Amino acid sequence: MEAAERALLEEALRKTLTTSGPGAEPDAALAELGWAEMLAEEPGTAIPLVFRLLGETGAQAPVLNDVVLLAAGRPLGGTPPLPYAGGAWVRWLRGAGGPAGPAGPLDPGLPLRHAEPDDLPAPAVAAGRRALGWWLLGTGRAMLTLTREHVLDREQFGRPLASFQALRHRLAETYVALEAAEAVLVAAGVPYTDRPSAQDTEALDDADALHHTGALLAKAAAGRAALTAARHCQQALGGIGFTAEHALHRHVKRALVLDGLLGSTRELTREAGRLLLREARAPRLVDL
Repeated sequence: MEAAERALLEEALRKTLTTSGPGAEPDAALAELGWAEMLAEEPGTAIPLVFRLLGETGAQAPVLNDVVLLAAGRPLGGTPPLPYAGGAWVRWLRGAGGPAGPAGPLDPGLPLRHAEPDDLPAPAVAAGRRALGWWLLGTGRAMLTLTREHVLDREQFGRPLASFQALRHRLAETYVALEAAEAVLVAAGVPYTDRPSAQDTEALDDADALHHTGALLAKAAAGRAALTAARHCQQALGGIGFTAEHALHRHVKRALVLDGLLGSTRELTREAGRLLLREARAPRLVDL
């Protein structure tokens, strides 16, 4: 996709998701824009763009189901069971459905319900983790944008809040964490350019393992960055960040729930540690 086409698509998607409002489900509008076709033909463009914008706008849509189903080789339109933190399983409902399950009390905008455990292919889990990583990244950037506007506009002791070094350090740490997470997501989303042939089964297994490990590390990095943004932005906003009138609390709830889907940051970090101990080597996602 050319840069101009991508810019037009991003503008249309942002307008669609923004007009839907926080907590809305603009899946019908995304379908009209050709979400299914984009996902099938250019997943490397569609997934980062749509999921990042979902995070930045605060909207929601059941598009994670489509990413998982496509990677699993199943028809789109279903609601596959998805592993959740702590050994639970959930379904992301389509259409109008009341939220329930682990995300219900925390983020009413996400229609998640308890589900029975199921076998989800490793490629589907990896694809879902990469998509959720972009969503978490967008949510973290939304929190940072809200906080930046606040510290630039408000004054204390006759000085803008942005002039206080403690706040500047917290926002700088948030920015660095988000930029690092995006770099990992980009590296993890690079397709196989030199994928081994099917006859070389050992090399093929190594390539697949690296690809899945990349998705694991990408979601863990994005989850950690989003949680860092939630913590630092809440401290920078102070009391107003807790109020229902301010948008921050919606993004914090969203980050907490999305972090638990397909493995929380804590669980994925431990899994990466177990892989490191078992293989006795650290996989390299990119060559510097």
